[in-house]
Amino acid sequence: MPTTPTLPPLLPRLLDTLAGYRQQGRKALAVLLDPDDFAADRLLHFVALTRQHPIDFFLVGGSLVLTEHQAALIALLKAEAPQVPVLLFPSHALHVDPAADGILLLSLISGRNPDFLIGQHIVAAPRLRQSGLQVLPTGYMLVDSGRPTTASYISGTAPLPHDKPSIAAATAMAGEQLGLRLMYLDGGSGAQQPVSAAMIRAVRQAVDTPLIVGGGLNTGEKIYTALAAGADLVVVGNHLERTPNFLADAVAAVREAEHGLARI
Repeated sequence: MPTTPTLPPLLPRLLDTLAGYRQQGRKALAVLLDPDDFAADRLLHFVALTRQHPIDFFLVGGSLVLTEHQAALIALLKAEAPQVPVLLFPSHALHVDPAADGILLLSLISGRNPDFLIGQHIVAAPRLRQSGLQVLPTGYMLVDSGRPTTASYISGTAPLPHDKPSIAAATAMAGEQLGLRLMYLDGGSGAQQPVSAAMIRAVRQAVDTPLIVGGGLNTGEKIYTALAAGADLVVVGNHLERTPNFLADAVAAVREAEHGLARI
């Protein structure tokens, strides 16, 4: 009879870690890296910056991922920054990679495409069971950010209206009632505007799960606003690829929001 692989020793339970952050009022920062934009020299420089300005998680994924690039990216991160957990941010069942630490198992609850609500999950389930990855069941909600995004195009779904926080709150509430353990509000890659503070507050009041927010967080002020509104973890991607030195401001904004300090 086949046995279920065990997790590597000493690897923290990532869901427990995120739930602990929420209970303790700790704020966290994740950096999203797209394997399609993978360049080893640039990444080595960026990882060196994370030693000066520590982050909490690497997310690896994108809407169009070549799996060999993903494997190379994860291998480099595990070699150069082994202390930072690597979470997969998949858009397809083929993006499962056991070299990572965990996976955000995204159910696109803002849309009505069954393939991204459950279809891809069925295809991935046997590989996930064999992989030993920690699975983080996540209610993923795309939010209108002022422009069409790759995520909405690939998924074939309409995003939640930017100015309808009550719809987002009810969607998150339904996801929590279905047993999802994390909620993720995302404006998408290259968002013109971030998820509004009003929507973040509404979702925060509606659910007890840790809340992740990403998309359009390209200034320290926007990061601070998202965290002050109730996000537990913010995700920054595109802007850091173009401006790696933004990491210092991003980390400072997270710490200021965590301690309730005013932005300088």
